[in-house]
Amino acid sequence: MSSDCNFTGTHNILFVMLLTQSTRKFLQVTVLEDQNFYLYTVIVVSHLYLGSTLLSMPKHEPFTPKAISNRIKAKGLQKLRWFCQMCQKQCRDQNGFKCHLTSESHQRQLLLFAESPGRFLGQYSGEFKKGFLDILTRQFGTKRVKANTVYQEYIKDRNHVHMNSTCWFTLTGFVNYLGRTGICKVDQTEKGWFIQYIDRSLEERREKMAKKVKMDMDDEERMRDVIMKQAERARERLKESGELEEEASYSELKKSDDQKIEFKLPKMVPVKDKLKPLEILSNAARSSTDRKFDKPSTSKSVTRPKSALDEIKEAEEMYKEKKNRTRCWLHPGIVVKIISKRYGERLNNEKGVVTNVKEERFACLQLLSDEDTTVTVEQKHLETVIPALNRTVLIVNGAYRGQKATLESVNEKNYSASVRICEGVIRGRLLENVEYEDICKWHGHSSALRFYISS
Repeated sequence: MSSDCNFTGTHNILFVMLLTQSTRKFLQVTVLEDQNFYLYTVIVVSHLYLGSTLLSMPKHEPFTPKAISNRIKAKGLQKLRWFCQMCQKQCRDQNGFKCHLTSESHQRQLLLFAESPGRFLGQYSGEFKKGFLDILTRQFGTKRVKANTVYQEYIKDRNHVHMNSTCWFTLTGFVNYLGRTGICKVDQTEKGWFIQYIDRSLEERREKMAKKVKMDMDDEERMRDVIMKQAERARERLKESGELEEEASYSELKKSDDQKIEFKLPKMVPVKDKLKPLEILSNAARSSTDRKFDKPSTSKSVTRPKSALDEIKEAEEMYKEKKNRTRCWLHPGIVVKIISKRYGERLNNEKGVVTNVKEERFACLQLLSDEDTTVTVEQKHLETVIPALNRTVLIVNGAYRGQKATLESVNEKNYSASVRICEGVIRGRLLENVEYEDICKWHGHSSALRFYISS
C-alpha cells in the first residue's frame, strides 16, 4: 500500500514535527510554511508499508552514549569481571556492576546463596570443570597445549560458567588442581602453564580385562578344588574296599643333559682252543634243567612321571601355601617363648600362653610360671615351642594354617618335623618337612579356641 500523507494547516492543529536536515534527506520530505498559523506541513514521499503508513526513525548520531552502547552490545562478549553468575546478568562497566550489586533482585539471590553456599559453589565448579575438559579432550585430545589457549576457547561460549563463581580464583589454581588429581600432566615454562590430558579409558579397559582374567582363574581354581576333593573321596573309598591297586607304568628312558658321554674300548678276550668232538657231544648231552635263564630286572631305574592328579594336588598345595602364609603367625592358645632381654632379665626365656593378639604383631602373654602375670610382647621377640612327640600342635602359618595336628617325628638336622592332622575334613593327612616356625605347641586354653585379631 502506498499513499501520500498531506497535513495542511487549519484552525485545528493536526500534526507538528520539527525535522533536522539529515531527517529530511532520509524521508525525502518537503516542508511548506503557512504564514497564518505558522504550521509545518509534512508530505511523505517514501512508500512504507507495515499494515499502515510508518515513519521510520533515524539512527542515533555517532559517538553518542546510545550509539556506543549499541556497539558494545553488538560485540557480544563483555568483560568477565562484570558478570553476575547468580543473576545471570552481564553489566557493561564498573558503575553498572556496582549498581547491580545494590539492587533488590541481587540481594534476593544472595539470600538464596547464603542458605547453601556449598551446593551452589560445587555446582558451578563442576559445570566449569566439565566444560573445560570437554574443550580440552575434543579439540586437543592428548596433545600438550597451553592452558590459556584452552581457556580462551572455553569462554567463547556466551553461556559458559565464569571462573569467578567457582572454587578456583585463578586459572593457575585450576591447572594445579588438574595436576594434583591426575587428570592432566601439568608443567610450567617461561611461556606459562601447559597441560596434557591423560586418557584413562585404555587403562580402565586393561583393568577390566585383568579383573575378568582373575575371576576366570578363581573359577578354575574352585573347579580344581572340587575335582581334587572328589578324587580324594573316590581314592579313600577304593582303599577301604581294597580295590585300589597300583598299575605298572612304563616311561621312556630320560638322561640328564649334564651327564657325561664316555667311550670305552672292549678288553682283549683270549681265544680259546676249538672244542674237540667229544666235548661238543658232552655239552650237548647236558640236561636242560642245568641251564639258567636270567630273569628280567624288576628294579625301577626310572622315576615315575607325575600324573594329572598329582599335578593338580601340587598346584593346590602351592595355592594354599601362598594364600595362607602371612607375616603374623600369632594365635591365641599357643605356647611361645620370649627370646629377648628387652622386657627384663626375669622374662628372658620364659614361656607363656597367647591370650590375645593386637595389631597383628603384639601378643598378650600369660606366663606359665606365674599365671597372674600378663605381659605384652612384640612378635619379633617370640619364637615357637616344639612339644614332645605325640603331643598336639597348632599349624600357625602356611597352607594348613589354623589346623591342629599331632607331632609324629622331629628332624633336628633340617629343623623340621612331621605332623598328622587330627581334625577336620583332612583328618589323618601326614605333613612332612614342616618347619619349626610353622608349628607351635597347643595349650588348649578354653578361652582361646577361636583366632581373632583385635585392632
